[in-house]
Amino acid sequence: MGQKTALYQQHLDMGGKIVDFSGWDMPLHYGSQKEEHLQVRASAGMFDVSHMTVVDVKGGDAKDYLRHLLANDVGRLNTSGKALYTGMLNEDGGVVDDLIVYAMGTPGSAGEWFRLVVNCGTRKKDLDWMDKHAARFEVAMTERPEMALVAVQGPQAIDKVGAVLADNQKSALAGLTVFHGAPAGEWFLARTGYTGEDGLEIMLPEADVSKFWQDLSAVGVKPCGLGARDTLRLEAGMNLYGSDMDERVSPLAANMGWSVAWEPEDRDFIGRKALEQQRLKGCPEKLVGLVLKERGVLRAHQKVIIEGVGEGEITSGSFAPSLGHSVALARVPAATATSAEVEMRGKRIKVSVVKPCFVRQGKQVFA
Repeated sequence: MGQKTALYQQHLDMGGKIVDFSGWDMPLHYGSQKEEHLQVRASAGMFDVSHMTVVDVKGGDAKDYLRHLLANDVGRLNTSGKALYTGMLNEDGGVVDDLIVYAMGTPGSAGEWFRLVVNCGTRKKDLDWMDKHAARFEVAMTERPEMALVAVQGPQAIDKVGAVLADNQKSALAGLTVFHGAPAGEWFLARTGYTGEDGLEIMLPEADVSKFWQDLSAVGVKPCGLGARDTLRLEAGMNLYGSDMDERVSPLAANMGWSVAWEPEDRDFIGRKALEQQRLKGCPEKLVGLVLKERGVLRAHQKVIIEGVGEGEITSGSFAPSLGHSVALARVPAATATSAEVEMRGKRIKVSVVKPCFVRQGKQVFA
């Protein structure tokens, strides 16, 4: 038996098919992964993401510590609640983990602090890495296992969440812009997500989450499992740690270069020197999108052949319910252009090479 979130009984009561996910008993789906996927694209769906790890970082050196630890620059977080996506890198420039960091308190004041949300499968590794590099900073890190997390995603997500909130929570939600969060008592509402849709990620005490889940269900928000979460993020071109990048993969080879803050030049973040060398020499690989409109499903680890250029490998692939055909992310040689072949069942199947994003807000974004 794995670890269980505070919503475990609700998952069983709603017919969730429970599977092991990085040591957690989590719902894969509630009957139809495809229907859950399309529900998020058309209306709103809710995901239990309480297995994620929340870490609060406080202390006089909190900002300096995170500016050293992370490839993106928390110095850019100049308003309370503002968030950024970043990689946490090793000295060779590989991705230890990817995460979201929020500015809390009042930026620039003595009360400034930060909240990080990291992957559950890398929890121990991440905390050990963070502790290792905290030694020379005046900083205190507190894990928040008592916090539950619920993601509500889709074009109707914000309206439906607003319909079940208390007045003080509605005030926090009002005017909330993309990639910003706001506290409401012990709750924290953030306009972030992992589906390519608008929506919210809500952190709240475990004691409150069962009622919140039931209230959302009562206004038509459908529960969704890990299966739909994976196909939604794939359609949106969002990386999955351990598949599309890991400690051996540079963010420059994982379509994460945009999340590396090179300025100011004197910010010495972990992995900077290795990335600078890669950038100077030219990264030999890149992450691209593959589109297969014929029958068949692209899967991870299938070989990608680019005639006259070389070979690559699919890192994530699946049938895309929003499109009606298969798509994939693949790491290929940097010289790869607009076409390739994938080795499937002993045959070479032609695929189109596109930018690694397929669907945003329910619409196809590639030509």
